[in-house]
Amino acid sequence: MNTHTATKRKEDWQLQEAKAMFSEVIKAAAEKPQIITVRGKQTAVILSIGEYKKLASPRQTLFEFIQNSPLRNLELELPQRQPENMREVFL
Repeated sequence: MNTHTATKRKEDWQLQEAKAMFSEVIKAAAEKPQIITVRGKQTAVILSIGEYKKLASPRQTLFEFIQNSPLRNLELELPQRQPENMREVFL
């Protein structure tokens, strides 16, 4: 039995091995990212299309996040500051 299709899948591949076993690398990437090494150094990653889309999707700005929040219409009651609790600042 091929060691790459056993229950525990490999996730680190030397470049030469990844070239020779490209279809296995692609199949394994459907489950978890596959790391390609060159001379022992992690150089590239092969991701499933789902993982790629998550990473490449546009992010919201803080303003958009607040506008889309279910709490955006929440009324807050803030206590009024009393003049005796305020400090005078000299510029």
